[in-house]
Amino acid sequence: MRIQTLFAGVAAAALMAFPAMAQEGQYREPLTRIITEAAAGVCLEALMGPGLLDACNAQIQGMAPALTAMGAIESMTFVRSEDTPEGPVETWAVKYAGGQTLTWVIGQVKDGKFATVGVSG
Repeated sequence: MRIQTLFAGVAAAALMAFPAMAQEGQYREPLTRIITEAAAGVCLEALMGPGLLDACNAQIQGMAPALTAMGAIESMTFVRSEDTPEGPVETWAVKYAGGQTLTWVIGQVKDGKFATVGVSG
């Protein structure tokens, strides 16, 4: 499924991070919004930095149907937060109504917009 390559180039940098001290996530709401809008075929310029927005726009036609097919978000579980030189990156387990769970990463906020959002693994 193409969803596995979602924002792959942008998210790859987040995977080379250092453990952080945060015990709970702070990016649940923006991640929910980004995933929900992507399923509807929209890349959220208000939440995405230029590189992430470009990556999203390049993949949205394949990504939207894949996300829609999984169903609505049923639950989100915070996994961990990691520090990177560009800022914290959180990992979330997102369970969909269709039964599938994907591991998402989100973080590296600059000027109020995320530089990293994607499916990990």
